[in-house]
Amino acid sequence: MSLIGQPLPRVDGPDKVTGRAHYAADFPADRMAHAAVVQSTIARGRITGFDLAEAEQVPGVLAILTHRNAPRLGKIPEIPPVDPVGTPEHPLQDDLVLHQNQHIAVVVAETLEQARWAASRVRVSYAPEPAVIDMQATLRHARPASKDEISAKPGNVGRGDADATLASAAVTVDSLSVMERENQNPIELHATTAQWDSDGERLTVWDKTQWVQSCAKHLGAAFNIPPERVHVIDPFIGGAFGSSLRVWPHTYIAAMAAKVVGRPVKLVLSRREYYGGTGARPWTQQRVRLGADRDGSLQAIRHEVTAENSRYEIYTENVLKATPILYRCRNVDLPYRVALRDVNSPNAMRGPGLATGVYALELAMDELAVALKMDPLALRLRNIPERDQMKDLPFSSISLEQCLTEAASRFGWDRRNHQPGSMRDGRLQLGWGMAVSNYPAEKVKATARARVTAKGEVHVATASSDMGPGTWTSVTQVAADTLDLAMEQVKLSIGDSALPMAPVHGGSMTISSIGPAVRDACEKLRGAVYGAAGVNTGDILEIARRIGRDFEAEGAFDPGDLEERFSMEGFGAVFAEVTVDPDTSEIRVRRITGAYGIGKVVNPLLARSQCIGGMMGGIGMALLEQTEIDRRSGRFVNGNLAEYLVPTMADTPALDVTFVPEEDRNVGGLGTKGLGEIALVGVAPAIANAVFHATGKRLRHLPMTPDRLAMA
Repeated sequence: MSLIGQPLPRVDGPDKVTGRAHYAADFPADRMAHAAVVQSTIARGRITGFDLAEAEQVPGVLAILTHRNAPRLGKIPEIPPVDPVGTPEHPLQDDLVLHQNQHIAVVVAETLEQARWAASRVRVSYAPEPAVIDMQATLRHARPASKDEISAKPGNVGRGDADATLASAAVTVDSLSVMERENQNPIELHATTAQWDSDGERLTVWDKTQWVQSCAKHLGAAFNIPPERVHVIDPFIGGAFGSSLRVWPHTYIAAMAAKVVGRPVKLVLSRREYYGGTGARPWTQQRVRLGADRDGSLQAIRHEVTAENSRYEIYTENVLKATPILYRCRNVDLPYRVALRDVNSPNAMRGPGLATGVYALELAMDELAVALKMDPLALRLRNIPERDQMKDLPFSSISLEQCLTEAASRFGWDRRNHQPGSMRDGRLQLGWGMAVSNYPAEKVKATARARVTAKGEVHVATASSDMGPGTWTSVTQVAADTLDLAMEQVKLSIGDSALPMAPVHGGSMTISSIGPAVRDACEKLRGAVYGAAGVNTGDILEIARRIGRDFEAEGAFDPGDLEERFSMEGFGAVFAEVTVDPDTSEIRVRRITGAYGIGKVVNPLLARSQCIGGMMGGIGMALLEQTEIDRRSGRFVNGNLAEYLVPTMADTPALDVTFVPEEDRNVGGLGTKGLGEIALVGVAPAIANAVFHATGKRLRHLPMTPDRLAMA
């Protein structure tokens, strides 16, 4: 029986629950020293001096590094697709303060407690400069993103004449929405352990990273050594959600500190330090204008985005990626603007861009359905596209209609009273809403290695990471299935820059890229073993033992020109039920149903888990999550898990997940499309549309807190 498609338990589960799994801060080293950062307390300006006298008197202090005595770094490269355009922070290299909570010094000591206490004793003087923090002030100076800044992402492009068509459309809606900045808040804190060899020419780093080989390249460039002399290790990640896609300043600082003290150094950011030391989903304002005929056929879409950015580099997202392809429409305009303020640079968070853009688009589609007095489901079904009109390519496959009808049936949508405010459960207002979900099915080059030993052991390796979606398990599944072995007979190695090349562990591309490479390596390995034995079938373990030698094979996957021949997209539909307390304006999500067309599902158990996590993230986006920044100082007001609210089990309702059977023979490889991101996309607008249906109030500002609902 094929292992592909079987709901097998996680192979890494026992290591995680027993503590055998080592994360970035868990790796031991002889003579380990500990580091603590000092962060800026102004949002913009220059450092005029440090008073280190009190900090230097703390017992155990080994070194205090500032821009005045830290090692000089080389140019840090931009490596697509995760690095923004511009000049990234070069930590401890000059006196310039770019944002609040910037790392401006580091203390290295014998113990963590000594390092943190000494860091609190470092006194810093500044020459502050006027800083722009308030978003309303920032918006007044927003500008169009340049071609270089927006790169290959949709924006400032379109088709047809949206403005002229909107002016003559039979029915129009004009929807303005705002999404607050969100932080990823993984459970594992960001950490780096760095160790140089005795001659200072080789660096080993245990880092929380979603791309070990990119991390090696960045560190090699920064310290002027070839990347092959940098060994980055990270087999387990305790959640990331995009927060570890790029190399952050603390990683360079840990390596600098280790070089100066000549000992291994461990640097772990506190939860509060993480808010300024990494990125976040950017604050975004969107205006969506739709024009349609009276039968609901879309004639024009104008989707305008303005997103926050730092001053020192520009990070743009695929906010407008879904808009030109989700619905059939001849006239589409997609302006993208950037609003610069004195904050740390935003970065990708689960469902980057599309979670934001689909929220605004699906809010507007719901408003259009109300204006047309039309069922929101019927409106979506009427406008399903036959092909990707933006690329003028056929879809490799599209199951959007099946997702909509299947999810609607499971949810019981036909029992919905379409009049807003008409449904009740006792004294509570009851609302049902829905939205469409979408995420590109990206596939990139990847390599893998498979080996069988004379002892009859199979080892498979690729450099990919695993931040929680189940890479350990799904890749083992592919290898075991290809070699006709049991799961426990395959030993997998991942999360190591010395292993065969793998892409960034993000963008829902992992199994679709490294899975085919692993399969190719295992097929070649099987062929080599069979060829040596002169057979066409048999147990490769027994054959290798009988022959008495090791066999090894390299495998690769290259999508070639797939993107030039097909538009490869995953689609889904999300339906949500909410209750609203009319006295307190408290919103509770009671249930969510999601149906997804994502090609072949390697492991339904892991896939369902991904969807449950995505739905919980969508609940957080809709009702709870926002990073509060003091508009005067730029300080993070709620930089902790006590005041930055994320969904808990008490906030989690009944979650129903189903996968529409989809055989996509055009996407190559395993026929998979990826799942991690699409599970979040569409959840927040489904909840927002349900709140409107319950109350008749259209909340356009996420999160939808009780005070915002009460004032609507």
